[in-house]
Amino acid sequence: MTGQLWGVGLGPGDPELVTVKAARLIGAADVIAFHSARHGRSIARSVAAPYLRDGQIEEHLVYPLTTETTDHPGGYQGAMDEFYAECAARLAAHLDAGRDVVVLAEGDPLFYGSYMHMHKRLADRYPCEVVPGVTSVSGAAAVLGRPLCERDEVLTVLPGTLPPDVLAERLRNTDAAAVMKLGRTFSNVREAFELAGRADEAWYVERATTADQRIAPLSEVDPDAVPYFSLALLPSPINNTFSTPEVRTEREGSVTVVGLGPAGPEWMTPEVRAAIAGADDLIGYGPYVDRLPDRARQRKHGSDNRVESERAAFALDLARKGSSVVVVSSGDPGVFAMASAVTEVASEPEYADIAVQVLPGMTAAQAVASRVGAPLGHDFCVLSLSDRLKPWEVIAQRLAAAAAADLAIAIYNPASKTRTWQVAATRDLLLEHRSADTPVVVGRDVGGAGESVTVTTLGELDPSIVDMRCLLLIGSSQTRSVSRPAGPLVFTPRRHPGLTEPG
Repeated sequence: MTGQLWGVGLGPGDPELVTVKAARLIGAADVIAFHSARHGRSIARSVAAPYLRDGQIEEHLVYPLTTETTDHPGGYQGAMDEFYAECAARLAAHLDAGRDVVVLAEGDPLFYGSYMHMHKRLADRYPCEVVPGVTSVSGAAAVLGRPLCERDEVLTVLPGTLPPDVLAERLRNTDAAAVMKLGRTFSNVREAFELAGRADEAWYVERATTADQRIAPLSEVDPDAVPYFSLALLPSPINNTFSTPEVRTEREGSVTVVGLGPAGPEWMTPEVRAAIAGADDLIGYGPYVDRLPDRARQRKHGSDNRVESERAAFALDLARKGSSVVVVSSGDPGVFAMASAVTEVASEPEYADIAVQVLPGMTAAQAVASRVGAPLGHDFCVLSLSDRLKPWEVIAQRLAAAAAADLAIAIYNPASKTRTWQVAATRDLLLEHRSADTPVVVGRDVGGAGESVTVTTLGELDPSIVDMRCLLLIGSSQTRSVSRPAGPLVFTPRRHPGLTEPG
């Protein structure tokens, strides 16, 4: 008769959170096995101590290394595999002798636990049972007093050992998250939260449920004081201001208009990310809404680009029913985008009680300018060539006025599939006020997969290279283009040549 192997979960640290079954098995076992680093202190054994009895055999399984380097021929993994094989042999000797063996595990045995390495090596040879325990994630949420996830939200559990960019991408695309294995990884983990734009939502929980537990906003934690037994928690965004057990019986809706920036998620501000993560409904032009991750609890409402007023009214109607609504725009919502439409409709008396907020984003003009230097480094204006909401005569007057004032000009919506003549007309009109060698920057899909940036001159501007995904920057009389091996630099000096004294 062989002995029985048990993998017993002890919970997150409080001995009172050990299950009744786990306590019974610990007290009845012939052999108690537990892991520790070379310092010899075992958290698992300290949690189980109230349930141990005299006369039990203790197998102290000491890791040969934790984060150190090793000269083992198989490297770190080779050294650890050899260690686990030796541990399994020690436990197998007891099992072969008919002794029941309990392997202690903090939290749950099969959740980032050391026990699983014994299980893989022994479960096919001996009777084996796993006793689950309260995980550190559940313990951290409990002491923090904030829901992990609600309704159909998605919770993602991640190891802090992932590279920051990989971790950031996972954090962007989930509702709630727990990041394990901190310690020396903490700085990278915090960087990942910042890259994902979710650092302000995250909490740090250390040694949850124990007398030494510590809770703090993630952004306020000293990286040099973070132990391995800690985690970063991103609670449910539904109640991200949760502070008391009181439940609101009537919910107030709101509309937040946000700018996604000109392209991918790296152009988005943390403030905008937080607003999107906490929304019930996401509304906007179809391709912009499609840029956002799918979350089970959120509803997406994509529509055509020519129904801005209807889209605004739809958003405000949802908010009036208690929904937290985010209306998305590319670039900045206040620059030829949805902020104007939403605020105009919201000014109507029927929506007077709906809270409306606008969160800025990186503009396409800023993005294109950054690729070549500082063409907008001095006074400039922003114009749209679209004649859908204003006649061409008005556009021409404004172009002429900007040119006569010697302003650099950022031109949005220069062309579309059906509107192809206005770039040439704009060039000819500006040439009446500017020299033919005035620098011109044509930026297409900046930040996207099809990005291209062309530096040319007003006289040589070819309208055929401009389409609906382009933005034009036309220099002033002071704008300079300098050829360099790494690519041209275009800039407009901040000091005007007519200024003789500092001002």
